[in-house]
Formats: sequence, C-alpha cells, structure tokens
Amino acid sequence: MSEIGTMLADTAERLFASHADAIDDAARDGRWPAAAWAAVEESGLPLALVPEEQGGFGVPAGEAMALIRLTGRHALALPLAETIIGNALLAAAGLPLAEGPIGLADGAQARVPWGRFAQTLVYASGADLHRCSSRGMATEGSNLAGAPRDILSFSGGESRAAAGASLLELGALARALQMAGALERVLELTVEHVSTRVQFGRPLAKFQAIQQELAKLAGEVAAASAAADQAADAYVGGGDLGFAVAVARARIGEAAGKANGIAHQLHGAIGFTREHALHRLTTALWAWRDEFGTQRYWTLAIGKRALEAGRDGYWPMVVAA
Repeated sequence: MSEIGTMLADTAERLFASHADAIDDAARDGRWPAAAWAAVEESGLPLALVPEEQGGFGVPAGEAMALIRLTGRHALALPLAETIIGNALLAAAGLPLAEGPIGLADGAQARVPWGRFAQTLVYASGADLHRCSSRGMATEGSNLAGAPRDILSFSGGESRAAAGASLLELGALARALQMAGALERVLELTVEHVSTRVQFGRPLAKFQAIQQELAKLAGEVAAASAAADQAADAYVGGGDLGFAVAVARARIGEAAGKANGIAHQLHGAIGFTREHALHRLTTALWAWRDEFGTQRYWTLAIGKRALEAGRDGYWPMVVAA
C-alpha cells in the first residue's frame, strides 16, 4: 500500500475500534453518533476516492476499496462507505463535494441508508446524477441490523450527466466488499470460539463434526473474498465492472446465507446476545445482501449476460471474467 493508504487504513482501524460502542449504541437507539462521525471526517476518510486536485486524498482506488472492506469487518453502523462512493461520483460528474454524511440512493424512491441524518443526498435518475441538500421525510424505517433506512422526498439541488461507473454498480461494489470483510471476521470469531470453548474435556475444534463445519465455513468465506477481489480489480483496472459486480453479489449473497447459519450453529445461543460481535456481523450481512440490487437482481443479470453470449460465447465470457 502507498504511504497515504497505509496511514488511512491504520487511522480507520483505530477510529472504528475506539468508537465502536458509541456507534453501536447510537444505531440501536436511532441516534446519530456525532462525535464518532466528526472524528471520521477529521481523518479525511470520506474523501479517500476523490482526486487531490478536487480536494480529496487521491488514495489509489485499490486501497480505497480496502478501506471500504474494513468497514465491513467492523459492521460499521455509519454511512462511511456511502459517503466515500458518493463523493467519488460527485467528483467524477463535476459536482461540488458533500458536506457531512451522504445519503446514497439509486432512484428517487429508494430506501436511503441513514437518510434522516444525511446532509447531502446523491441519487441517480436515468443517465443523470443529482446532488441536493433539501429533502423531506416520507417514511422512516430500518434494516435487519437496526440501522436507519428511510424513504425521502427530494427537491432542488444540481444535476449533471453521470461519469464513469454507475451509482448502482458502485453501491453494489461497496456492499460486496463490506460483506466480504464481514464474512472474514465471522470466520475469525468462529475459529476463536471453537478453539477456546471446551466440552467433554477438550476444545470444540477437536471434534470431527465441528472441523467439517469449519471447513465449509472457510470455503464459503474464501469464495466470497475471491469474488470481492475480482470486482474490486475490475473497478481499479477498468474491466467489465457490471458483470464482475453481478458475479460478486450473487456469490457473496449465497456465501452469506450459508456462513451465517454455520457460524450461529457453532456459537450456540451466545452468538445472538447483544454483547457478542457475531450478531452485529450476521444481521449486517443479511441486510446488505438486499441493498443496491437484491441477490435475485444480480443473479438475473448474470443469466441475461449468459443468454446474450449464446452457446459459442458462453465459455469465453466465463474465462474472461
């Protein structure tokens, strides 16, 4: 990693860890963790993908993707990933950068992550990207993890033709990276639990049945990580981002369902308690799986590509991806 990328990653790790309790408590109570967000903004993390000449940090794209993945490892209950992506979209379209957290939405009637607290709204409509700071609350809601997901009404603001990757693709890429990060942490927690939990005089990890389930869990996490890496590489290298994101979201969504089940089974009841980190990760995974396109949406996108490729083009499409 570059010096700036390493510095941002280290800073993010410290921030997320030191403010974890305050952020989680605020999310459960429907409050905005102002102090935690102020620390995040002061660090410059929301501008990671914005070029230096436009007022950002100009972090290499691959390192910014790693930062988004890190928010998944912490199941971070803040719209940092959305704000990183939103500012990158605004910069690419030549629109002013946001002040404060961004509410990111694909379409004007989408459920906006942390919409009630967003100071700037960025949404796509056709080929245009819109930026506005005036909105009205239509319906307050929350996702499975308890984080705000609100339907808002928009008014005023500025719009430009979107440039580069679409909001939907970048939002879906962010969720894929976050899910991969969360799954990697789920695996770590599960290995730690079965290695230290003793039954019948020996650690759970010594039982063959537990080892088999761990192997299944590790396989799903490895597949999810590889799919996320592929999608990030497509973004960094200018590849077929739409197809890479579709593959990542379909495979990671499948992995999340299987991995969550295994992890909770091996943890037992303790994994569902408020004090344990597992349930924050698994509920976030279930929620993220349906945002910026559901698993069904992205699976159908792969099927459409396969049909368009036809019999002779199918295998070249697979190996090219």
